[in-house]
Parts: sequence; structure tokens; C-alpha cells
Amino acid sequence: MKSALAILLALTGAAWSDVKQQEIGKTKDGQPVYQYVLSNSHGLEARVMSYGATWTHMKTPDRNGHLADILLGFDDLGGYLGEHPYFGSTAGRVANRIAAGHFQLDGKEYQLATNNGPNHLHGGKEGTDKVNWQGKIVGQSVQFRTLDRDGHNGYPGNVDMQVTYTLTEDNELRIAYMAITDKATPINLTNHAYFHLAGSGDILRHVLWLNASRYTP
Repeated sequence: MKSALAILLALTGAAWSDVKQQEIGKTKDGQPVYQYVLSNSHGLEARVMSYGATWTHMKTPDRNGHLADILLGFDDLGGYLGEHPYFGSTAGRVANRIAAGHFQLDGKEYQLATNNGPNHLHGGKEGTDKVNWQGKIVGQSVQFRTLDRDGHNGYPGNVDMQVTYTLTEDNELRIAYMAITDKATPINLTNHAYFHLAGSGDILRHVLWLNASRYTP
């Protein structure tokens, strides 16, 4: 079974220039963590890292051309290795909550790890946000990949997951998801970025409009 999901985030002001890779530290068990810097000729810069396949920075110009980082997160790897509200992480195997960590699939009962009171949240105690993914530069993109094994956090099936970040000539940061599994399984990957469009100060004068016909409470 194969599923693919693409999320398009349109941001103001860009064109292609470069992708760079650098080691920024190690996980608690000694694995090297790599950061990738995507930039374009208009000054936009996106940074992503292998730990959690996480989007850590997004520098973009305001209406006056002043650059600011509009993502919330940490200045170094240490913050991401501790507890935090999934800043920029790839959340899964299933983002959002599963009530009581329980579901039925093809007539079989499954009990997942619970980490949000009685509920299962964003893949459980060791979701995709806590995995050090394998990363590589592919053309103008950064591609992260990991294998979530059968039974991990209670889910059925081995799932080969792939997340690809691309900064385009049209001032877009594109995030594409692909998952291939050997058993029927629920999957709902997403990015858990928090934005501050002014780059600093409070957000009390921000106005948010969601052009949506429905939402999940």
C-alpha cells in the first residue's frame, strides 16, 4: 500500500541558489545530526535538520525587504533533544490524537502507546519527531528517510517514510510526504511548525484567516 501527501507553503520572496549540509551535534546515543541550509537568490533561507526531519528556520523578507526568521524553535540542537511542543517536527506516524490510543482495523484491535493523558498523540512517546532520519541532498531538495518498524508504538506494518523539503524559484517551501507499508496501517504525517510572521515581539495584533469549509475540533 502506498500513500503520498504534498503540502505547499507559499512564502514571499525567493529564487534558487544553494543547498548546504553541516553537522550540528549528536543525539543522546551518539548519532550525528545534520542541518541543511536551502537558500535562493532573493534571500530566502530555510533550514531543516535530520533529527525529527525538523524545519528549524525560515528567513524571509517583510514588505520592506527586511529579513527575519518567522519560525519558533531553538538556537541549537540541545533544545530539540529535550521536551518541547514539536517545534517544526515531522509528527507521526499519525499526527493529532487517537482517543484512548485504541483503534480497529480489518477486524483487529490495536492498542497504541498513550502520551497525552489517556490518549495517543503525534505517534506516541517515540514518534517520528524523535527519530534521527537519514538525509541527503537531491538536486534543489533535501530528502529525509526512515523506517518505522512493525509494532513500534503499537502500530501494524513496517513503514518506509520519506519527507522532502524543496525551496523553489517561485518563493515556495514545499514539503512532500511519501509512505510505503507492508500492512494496512493508519498514517497521517505533517509538519508541526509554529509561525511568528513579525519575527519578534508579541503576536497580539496578528489576524489569522483560515480559508477552510471545515475543521477538526
